[in-house]
Amino acid sequence: MNYIKYYTVFILVAFLSLTACEIENELPVNEIRQAPKISISAASVLESDENNVIEFEVALSWGYTQEVKVDYTTIAETAEDALDFEPSSGTITFAVGEAAKTISIPVFGENIFENDETFKVELANPVNASILVGGAIGTIKNDDDINELVIPATGYTTPEAYAGMELVWADEFTGTSLNTDDWVYEIGRGNNGWGNNELQFYQEENTSIESGHLVIEARKESFGGAEYTSSRLITQGKQSFRFGRIDIRAVLPEGKGLWPALWMLGTKIDAVGWPACGEIDIMELVGNQPSKVLGTVHYGANFANWKFTGRSAILPNGDKFSEEFHVFSLVWAENKLEWYVDDELFFEFDQSGVGAQPYPFNDNFFFIFNVAVGGNLPGSPDGTTNFPQRMVVDYVRVFK
Repeated sequence: MNYIKYYTVFILVAFLSLTACEIENELPVNEIRQAPKISISAASVLESDENNVIEFEVALSWGYTQEVKVDYTTIAETAEDALDFEPSSGTITFAVGEAAKTISIPVFGENIFENDETFKVELANPVNASILVGGAIGTIKNDDDINELVIPATGYTTPEAYAGMELVWADEFTGTSLNTDDWVYEIGRGNNGWGNNELQFYQEENTSIESGHLVIEARKESFGGAEYTSSRLITQGKQSFRFGRIDIRAVLPEGKGLWPALWMLGTKIDAVGWPACGEIDIMELVGNQPSKVLGTVHYGANFANWKFTGRSAILPNGDKFSEEFHVFSLVWAENKLEWYVDDELFFEFDQSGVGAQPYPFNDNFFFIFNVAVGGNLPGSPDGTTNFPQRMVVDYVRVFK
């Protein structure tokens, strides 16, 4: 009986050992019955001139015996939603046994040079699963050559004629070089950085005529004791104007420390000095505020009595003046001036605005087109500023 007892015990132990081995071998089968974990992977796409998509892979650690769901949403970083990519949110669903899904986010094409830009996709609210990696970066890689000149094909335009007005002067910038019968290059660093502590050296070489457009290019290069070069063009002694409507169609540069301007000075500057001669800034832009332009007047009997008054115009929806053409207009009558962007009035100034100071804006004025780098208004460039930067002018027209 004792042998039978021991034999029975041996059989029982052997059976339990075999069963344990089978259970051990079956662990992966048991493990897969647990809730899976969800991960999302980083993604990138090369930006182009056309719209595209960036695809994020979302994966389960294993296919599951139940349906799995998880919510997602995009979060802007250096890439701006609705400008660089389409803000998106939703829910993705894994069918039974499915272990991989894709989130596709639309990316908007453009031909402006920018640094690589990023946004984030975050996961939340899992159902029948837990989150292991809940966020991933999407990178929009710039495909534009910083040195390549790209002239936008879109933007606002104004007519070549107005009822009751005559076109008295225009430059459509045709041909292959600047018309020096109308324009003069101002060269050098000026007095005290052209009176504004500007950092550039102005030279002729930074101006070109390209496909019917005037191009003024600001470059980061050392010349004449300056760290930057650019161009400044004037019509002084060639063309001057008094009253009428002025339309200037242009695309503007952007970036911290950039200061493009389309403006006018009174022809009496050599006789009476500034600000007594008067200054009319049809358009100025501070480069780190690429959606906003300024219209301003400067006046005063002398520098000690210098005054200025101005207003700003801001593009909606985060649009930038560097992306396409806009028209900057001055409607100029005796004792009154009006500023427009794309035919929308944003600033008015009349004789009453000068108070006790002389009103210089009923005299003749000449044009100045330039792109300054640094100075009192925009500050200096920094590591975020890309060079070269360009102001592209399609036309300037004067009607009376």
